Amino acid sequence: MIDPLAERPDTRKILQLARSDKRAAEAQLAAMSRAEQVAFVCDAPLATRARVLELLDHPEQVIPLIPEAELCFTVKAVGLVDGSWILEHATDEQLVAVTDLDGWRGITPDADSMGSWLENYAEAGPETLLRAARAIDAEVWVLYLRERIGVEFKPNDDEGWQPPEGSTTLDGQVHFWALSKRDDAAAIGSLLQTLFQADYWLYFRIMQGVVWEMQSDLEEWASRWRTGRLEDLGFPSWDEAMRIYGFVRPDQRTEVPDEARALDAAGWDLPVWMPQLPAAHDARHAVFRAAAELDEDERRSFFYAVVSLANKLAVADGLPLGDMETLPKAIEKAASLASKGLEFIAEERAMKLADVVRRVSLERLFRVGANLDRAAAEKERLSYAEQLERALERFENATEGDASGEPESGSS
Repeated sequence: MIDPLAERPDTRKILQLARSDKRAAEAQLAAMSRAEQVAFVCDAPLATRARVLELLDHPEQVIPLIPEAELCFTVKAVGLVDGSWILEHATDEQLVAVTDLDGWRGITPDADSMGSWLENYAEAGPETLLRAARAIDAEVWVLYLRERIGVEFKPNDDEGWQPPEGSTTLDGQVHFWALSKRDDAAAIGSLLQTLFQADYWLYFRIMQGVVWEMQSDLEEWASRWRTGRLEDLGFPSWDEAMRIYGFVRPDQRTEVPDEARALDAAGWDLPVWMPQLPAAHDARHAVFRAAAELDEDERRSFFYAVVSLANKLAVADGLPLGDMETLPKAIEKAASLASKGLEFIAEERAMKLADVVRRVSLERLFRVGANLDRAAAEKERLSYAEQLERALERFENATEGDASGEPESGSS
């Protein structure tokens, strides 16, 4: 578990040392614990993380300890091909998590993002590709491949049957072909070849799914499995996340519980590295000025509450969970609206900011602030209907082309 107030290595100083004396920097890192090395990696700028990992004595022991979202950010920053060696050392849970975070757009898997990650898994080698193929839900693979390839099974009772032109078969039974020319075509070939050789039943199940399974069933089950895993990472379902925008009656907006229980929440494993939040007396947002008045244990709980609220906001607003800009953006909006609620309650009840934070949850402060400033709350937030509309648009675009990849005449 990440301690948000733990002492961290001076990443900038070590990186500066590495420029002039690489061996000295490596020696400093080798003397650190694994937890300190993880902190060193995650505190480093994303653009330098590949170089940072190479400074470690045993990066293969550190990579499995990197929070899931941070691993996703790191690989994307390094490049989906150059970062493939990092995924060789990732755990199966991390491989699934990066797909859950970055392989979806809204409520459905995104074929282009899945294709990029598949290329990365393939580049990492057959073992990593097979681990990813087995770890990621079969429903996700079916949904992805359905947009990329056509599949036809050789009938048993038709002696005159001919395989589709341009198709390929690995067993003489299942024939497949590309629906259009895409960058991930070679990676798809590697995926199917690897599964055919190492896990034929998964290969057969996926190819059967491309032909026969209902789109709605696939999407429902894929979403259900992903939602459960994201909840374990602190990202609630969309319905639950939307509660942060719930209506609060004017006569209830200044309610304050009698007991100071708002900061009793325990910590949890974060999918991201805890950012250095500006808890200071001169901070721009009132919630961070209030945090400066809290004791160490209270401030630790407060920091976890900030990330928890930011995660809910990211889901409710339809922000891409696999983008490194999402958390800072969500924290900024969460802090801004929670501060509006905090200042309103503190003024109406003649209370100190810190005393309000001790007694009113950060999520409640956000809801009050969102009700006070609906324009700011609605800014850049995608409605569920808009997410559905985007998903439908992607599905229609994926099914417009024929086997040659050219649009059909008269398609809408």
